[in-house]
Amino acid sequence: RRRVLEASQHLTEIINSCLESETSTESPEPSSEAEPAAEEESGLHCLWVDKFTPRSYLELLSDDYTNRCLLKWLKLWDTVVFGKEKAVKKAKPSAEAHPPLHQPKEQQNKWKTKVQLTEEILEAELDQHKRPKYKVALLCGPPGLGKTTLAHVIAKHAGYNAVEMNASDDRSPEVFKTRIEAATQMKSVLGANEKPNCLIIDEIDGAPAASISVLLNIINHKGEAAAGAGRRRRREGGLLLRPIICICNDQ
Repeated sequence: RRRVLEASQHLTEIINSCLESETSTESPEPSSEAEPAAEEESGLHCLWVDKFTPRSYLELLSDDYTNRCLLKWLKLWDTVVFGKEKAVKKAKPSAEAHPPLHQPKEQQNKWKTKVQLTEEILEAELDQHKRPKYKVALLCGPPGLGKTTLAHVIAKHAGYNAVEMNASDDRSPEVFKTRIEAATQMKSVLGANEKPNCLIIDEIDGAPAASISVLLNIINHKGEAAAGAGRRRRREGGLLLRPIICICNDQ
């Protein structure tokens, strides 16, 4: 066995020396071919979950209904974040617009699909600051379902810069509050075309109760209507003007 190993090692050295001599005499242009080789080598050593992770909305393999609901909710922030006015849908002249007189309203809602009911809830009127009614989305499910991937892909698809933080790492409520405010209020100064942030809080079920209270205070904070209350508003913390997506395993 030892002799066989020695012979194979010797043969490997001979083959490698022959290959090195051939490549050195063939092409004196290593710069153009070095980059693809480096990419191939890095591709060989990366994990499959990273190599084949979805990069765009169409590559998502998660539940299509969940994907569309999350994207629809995120697009409701366009008015306050990007300054886009909400598109008004034209009413379709169908039987739903003119229901029979003898049919009660409860009976009409009974036959609506889950998708239609969810869309009606999501399309609720915006508040006084033109923000959606629900300020936070919660994605829950077992590990490996693709929740974090979904949040990142949807945020990128909607034109945001995804900022991820782990709620179970920041056990102090003060640090938790600072990181949330930094992600939702401060703008990126790197590059001319900086994108607004979308905060993704992972493992929100591992956060202590004090941190959850901090998050609720930020969500429920009401902006001051008076112009002279700017100093007080800065002291209390600004209005939440960016979407937050929370992720948990145990709802």
